[in-house]
Amino acid sequence: MLKGKHIVLGITGGIAAYKSVTLLRLLVKAGAEVQVVITPSGKEFITPVTLSALSGKPVICDFFTANTGEWHSHVDIGLWADAMVIAPATASTIGKMANGIADNMLVTTYLSAKAPVFVAPAMDLDMMAHPSTKANIEKLRSYGNHIIEPASGELASHLVGKGRMEEPENIVKVLDRFFDDPADLPLSGKQVLITAGPTYEKIDPVRFIGNYSSGKMGYALARKAADMGADVVLVSGPVSLTIDHPRVRVVRVESACEMLAACVEAFPSSRLSIMCAAVADYALEHVESAKIKREHGEAPVLRLVKNPDIAATLGQMKAPGQILAGFALETDHEMSNAVEKINKKNLDFIVLNSLRDEGAGFRTDTNKITIIEAGGAVHPYELKSKDEVAADIIRFSIDKL
Repeated sequence: MLKGKHIVLGITGGIAAYKSVTLLRLLVKAGAEVQVVITPSGKEFITPVTLSALSGKPVICDFFTANTGEWHSHVDIGLWADAMVIAPATASTIGKMANGIADNMLVTTYLSAKAPVFVAPAMDLDMMAHPSTKANIEKLRSYGNHIIEPASGELASHLVGKGRMEEPENIVKVLDRFFDDPADLPLSGKQVLITAGPTYEKIDPVRFIGNYSSGKMGYALARKAADMGADVVLVSGPVSLTIDHPRVRVVRVESACEMLAACVEAFPSSRLSIMCAAVADYALEHVESAKIKREHGEAPVLRLVKNPDIAATLGQMKAPGQILAGFALETDHEMSNAVEKINKKNLDFIVLNSLRDEGAGFRTDTNKITIIEAGGAVHPYELKSKDEVAADIIRFSIDKL
């Protein structure tokens, strides 16, 4: 879907700039017309001659061409683009973009661009982990930019981590997917609601009740549903994952009550809703405003109250034509517990997994599920990666719509 697209490729001064050559070659091979804009420090890592030979266009670095004095209009370049990709994006450039510091051609082009912007951070681990860098990346995300990070699990290898630039092949996949026409996809025009991760229930300002959910299953479901054309609302508890998909909107929450409120808002317009989050069953009756100190004598008693049942609440709201699915993670009496939840919560089907199955459950990259329908039909699946499991669940859901 990149054929004929106008792509501005921004290259900054990082060691990962060598990957930009491969990225440029892949974009041109896919049929895109690419204009490279490089920062002055970027030229220290890769020569414009190489980039120009691949793109078939002069590389733009400065506001004026040195020999002729020709002025390069950052506004025109920004308007020409169907997308802008900055790869690698160093901590310095990310900081400038986030705070509007327009001191080079690349950042001024970014500030003038009307097209979607994709940013692939690249720096050492400590720089990536610094609060200022993290804050700047979140600023860019809040501005509507697409952040492509290997650590998010988004099309990424497990061998790469925070700070390392995503591989060029995966960046092209992200762009390809962005420009996909979803009209012929099975979930095109349908809204899907998915919950993911744990909920945290505060004890005091520094402690909480939680669980081991990583959110991997829910995020995989959101990606697969979006790949099938759905407009996805992903209500996510506190996890370290990120997702960058043009058809996924993430609503971040912390507590069960916050998750319930977000789901109640999104549910009426959702054709398919999958409750994958591991919601805490209980919350504190009273949350302390100051940290509980360890004192001599008896330990404090924590009084718990029941959290609202999100799936059951949505089950009561469900209208004809809506599909509502739940998850059941069990340790014993798996089948009977799952069937009871189907009836109690008014679900159309439930996805059962057991902690007794090796490779299933929390903090794994695999899962082994059984889908149980409200009518009693049972569909067992083998142990697979969570991406493959997500595909199975979404395909099953499509057949129910």
